[in-house]
Amino acid sequence: MTTGEIYTLRYEAVNAMLLNKSLKEHRRVEQLKKDVGKLTRGLQKVSAQIELTKSGRQIVLNNQ
Repeated sequence: MTTGEIYTLRYEAVNAMLLNKSLKEHRRVEQLKKDVGKLTRGLQKVSAQIELTKSGRQIVLNNQ
């Protein structure tokens, strides 16, 4: 930085940049929400299968 140099900020451009960044982050958050929903549904299916397996084992053990 040399003494005497003038730096300016184009305030009209700042709003557009912030809006674009905000929209990009919003899309990212929405995709993450979808991903979490898919993972949650998958976990629920696996948990239900485990419960069925446990129940099946108990029935088999009781019949022996």
